[in-house]
Parts: sequence; C-alpha cells; structure tokens
Amino acid sequence: MRSKLFVPGSRPELFSKALDSEADAISIDLEDAVVEDRKAEARTAVSNWLQHTQRPTTDKRVIVRVNAMDTSHFAQDVAAVVRPGLDILNLPKPDSADAVREAAQAIARAEKANGVMQPVRILLNIESPKALRQAAALAQADPRVMGLQVGLGDLFEPLGIDRREVAAVQQVLLAVRMAAGEAGIDAYDGAFANVRDADGFLAEAQMARRLGLSGKSCIHPSQIALANQAFRPTDAEISHAIKVVETAAQYKASGQGAYLVDGHMIDAPFLLRAQNIVSLARRLSILPPH
Repeated sequence: MRSKLFVPGSRPELFSKALDSEADAISIDLEDAVVEDRKAEARTAVSNWLQHTQRPTTDKRVIVRVNAMDTSHFAQDVAAVVRPGLDILNLPKPDSADAVREAAQAIARAEKANGVMQPVRILLNIESPKALRQAAALAQADPRVMGLQVGLGDLFEPLGIDRREVAAVQQVLLAVRMAAGEAGIDAYDGAFANVRDADGFLAEAQMARRLGLSGKSCIHPSQIALANQAFRPTDAEISHAIKVVETAAQYKASGQGAYLVDGHMIDAPFLLRAQNIVSLARRLSILPPH
C-alpha cells in the first residue's frame, strides 16, 4: 500500500468516490476525523456502506480506523464495521500486546456474528512513547497484525517535539521499521498535515522509503500521486533487481553464494531485496516488457 487515503466516517458521500482515486487503499476514519456527537452516526454510515449491495467492487484495500480501546465506542465500532468487504481494521493507541490480542478476539467475535469469511487484519498505530518502546511486542502480539503505522502528530505534539525536526522523524521511522521487520510485517509512514506543502510531503515520503517503509497516509487527494511516486521503485532499481535475480539463477547451480553484479557484491540479503523489488514492480505492472 503505497498510498492510503483518509476519509472521515461522517462523510459517506465520499466513500465510493475515494475508491475511484489512484490510492492503493482507502482508510475510513471513525476516530479523530469524527467529533464526539457524530460517532454513532458515522459508525452506522460505515456499516451501511460496507453492507450496501451496490457498493463498487474494487481491488483497493478497505481500512477502517476505529476508536481506541479505552473509549466507549470501540466495541460498538468493531461490531458494526467488521463486515464482508473490510480488509483491515486500523487500531489507534494500542496500549500493550494483551490489548492487541483482546482486539483480535473482538474482531473474531464480530466475524462470526456478521458472516465474515475472510479474516480481517490489524494495522497498529504507533503514536505514544509507550507504544514506540513496545513496538516489536505489539507487532508480534497476534497473527492478524499486518503492519505498524507511525502517528507522529500524537507522538510529537504532546511532547513539544518539532514535527519538522528531521532527525526526530528519522529515529521514529527507523525504530518502527525495525520493530515491524522483527515481526516480518510492513511499516507505514503516517500523515503529513500541511496539505499545501507538496515538497515537504514528498521529501518525507522519500525518506520513509529509504528507511524501508512501504507507504504513507494521505489526508488529501493531492497527496496520492506524491505517495505513489515516492514508493514506486525507480526504473534503475527495477533494472538492477532484474539483473540480480537473473544472475542469481545462473550461479545457483554452481553453489556459489556471492557474486558481482555491475561491480556490486551480491549475496542472500541483496538477492532478497532484489526479489522484493521485482515482486512489487510486477504487482504495479511496471516491469519492462522482457
């Protein structure tokens, strides 16, 4: 998911429109984007949309961010939105591995009650000092967890950390990527609040990709193309990766585990990265014709 477009849960007229965008996923928000006195209304709107027989079919992943587990809305949110057509439940402010497992159990109950046959995965937000410290444990808490997502606003603002401090952003992104890597799952960058600062968004997205993250949240449609651009393998990367994979096949028969490609030493870790790039390029249909 190179790009995830946020849509307020209180704006059902935008749900299907978001599916027509170039984003890889849509993320309908029942938490921060919905004021308290409209929570129930938004929950019902999302539930009704998921169950609507004329909802557009799509290959995009459908994500719903529910309210945190320590709120009165969490249980009702899960019961309402875990429906056929929901791919991922985005859990904000996870407090512990036990809490993640409790959320997974709530999802399982809702799946059974609502006839959901395809298991709903969990995307965990890392947006507090405690969650950052426990990120690896959270990532490995339950098999449903498919990724960690950075929430720099919630993490930085209460602590007075400047959102534009690149060193601070880098440290958090790398820590979350390492925690996700330990669990064998993906890590995702969060939102960039200044919609008018396209250069800032792109620079942060490119930094996130260099640190191994897989995508970035978009709070406005204008950010989608920037995220897709940043997290797309370059033509040079694809060309090199193909050469690495092809060369590896040639050396495999001889039992040689290390070799040179364009002057670069290649062994198992580099081959794995090349295979991942080729796989992503294939999914994006950007492989060269040969």
